[in-house]
Amino acid sequence: MNLMRAVSAIGGMTMLSRLFGFIRDILIANYLGAGAAADCFVVAFRFPNLFRRLFAEGAFSAAFVPLFSRAYESDGAAAAKEFAEQAFSVLAVLLIVFIAAIELAMPWLMPFLAPGFDAVPGKMALAGEFTRIAFPYLFFISLVSLQSGVLNALGKFAAAAAAPVLLNLTLIAALMTFGGTDEMSGRALSWGVAVAGAVQFLWLVHHCRRAGFPIRFVRPRLTDRVRLLGRRVVPVMFGASLYQINLLIGTILATLVAEGAVSYLYYADRLVQLPLGVVGIAVGTALLPMISRHLEAGRVDAADDAQNRGTEFALLLTLPAAALMVIAEPIVVTLFERGAFDATASQATAAALVAYAAGLPAYVGIRVFTPGYFAREDTVTPVRIAAIAMIANIALNLILMRPLGHVGIALASSISAWINVLVLVVILARRGHYQTDARFRRRALGIVSATAIMAVALHAGQSVLMAWLQGIRHGDAIGLTALVVGGGLVYAAAARMLGAATLAEFKAAFRRAPA
Repeated sequence: MNLMRAVSAIGGMTMLSRLFGFIRDILIANYLGAGAAADCFVVAFRFPNLFRRLFAEGAFSAAFVPLFSRAYESDGAAAAKEFAEQAFSVLAVLLIVFIAAIELAMPWLMPFLAPGFDAVPGKMALAGEFTRIAFPYLFFISLVSLQSGVLNALGKFAAAAAAPVLLNLTLIAALMTFGGTDEMSGRALSWGVAVAGAVQFLWLVHHCRRAGFPIRFVRPRLTDRVRLLGRRVVPVMFGASLYQINLLIGTILATLVAEGAVSYLYYADRLVQLPLGVVGIAVGTALLPMISRHLEAGRVDAADDAQNRGTEFALLLTLPAAALMVIAEPIVVTLFERGAFDATASQATAAALVAYAAGLPAYVGIRVFTPGYFAREDTVTPVRIAAIAMIANIALNLILMRPLGHVGIALASSISAWINVLVLVVILARRGHYQTDARFRRRALGIVSATAIMAVALHAGQSVLMAWLQGIRHGDAIGLTALVVGGGLVYAAAARMLGAATLAEFKAAFRRAPA
């Protein structure tokens, strides 16, 4: 499978997941708004979700896939399956112990996760209850990440990428079936998170069996490969997950800013997650096994070409997504402003969205460039870089949150992401592991220029369409659709005219590679 086919398989399923995620968030906004119960659920969801992102979308795959691929290539399928089952069993035991400890310690942990909730009577206790209900999700989703790594290493990306769709469908069903008051809805969503983990796990069990690699629980043993996996996964968890760590820090600090600040950041982050998931995660997931295979076979030039094409493709889709933030407020109003989510919440969320969007290319870039380290089995350097960026994030949060409130928290996250990705690129280039080719430099200039043209068109179109549709029923949705479609067409035409992309090359990229 070539790079673009792999990215399309992952990105397509991720797009479907994000669309159902938008439906989920629209319902959450309608039922919960941006009040106390919404803040409690966001904390309850974000805590296990942090570990999901660390494992399912970054660290575990980055450490597991190269080791599994090496075992498969050097010792055969039986040895690779044995390694996967041992890793599965050891991970399951560790997760049971870890989750039990967190559940018992929740009353003492919650004041650190949401220190500002003490100001509202009952809010801290409610957040603790929701988090305890949702946290077992971590057990299932971590095992899902191992199964996903097996399927990705075998070149089967779609089933693993489809698993998050089940999460969103389960949460939608829970809210529609058991939702009611703010607290009832938050409790239903928390139970939905736990149930969704089990559903995703069973989905991947089925697809591993179909692929001829059923992963069973065996007597846990710390084999040499499992020990090596453990040594690799711990630093990668940190190095590959700056964005999520920054979000957690931002959530903690947002509880000190104002009522609703946690929710404003959550809804803004959900919108940023669409291009980040569809582009960043998809390209990073596809690049890791591809670069690993090229390097293992001594095809250094092919590895460099894969890195350039992956970066080029990510840039082609990420920059116009960031440019859509020119119309941030119409996006938020159309998607979320209904029920308990009022105009004030829309304005506050839109401001946070603009701040997050400023860092979108950097968030995606981190996903695109870390495989260049992981494929070479270097897990130390990304950790050091992420540590520097995280320290910068904390400092910037403390500096910016006072004058800018929750917007300062979002802006600090974006600036720290830019620090992270720039250092990643500089060190990779200095080591001779990354060099832009002539095609990338030419295309990048065209992509940037086409994005600027699109941004100008969106700015002009917003004032025209919004004024024209004022007072028309569902006019916000019609106007937003016209803006997005029109902006996309302007970008496509400009990109083709400036040589940033051609239709023939785009079609060729998705053709099946010859055997």
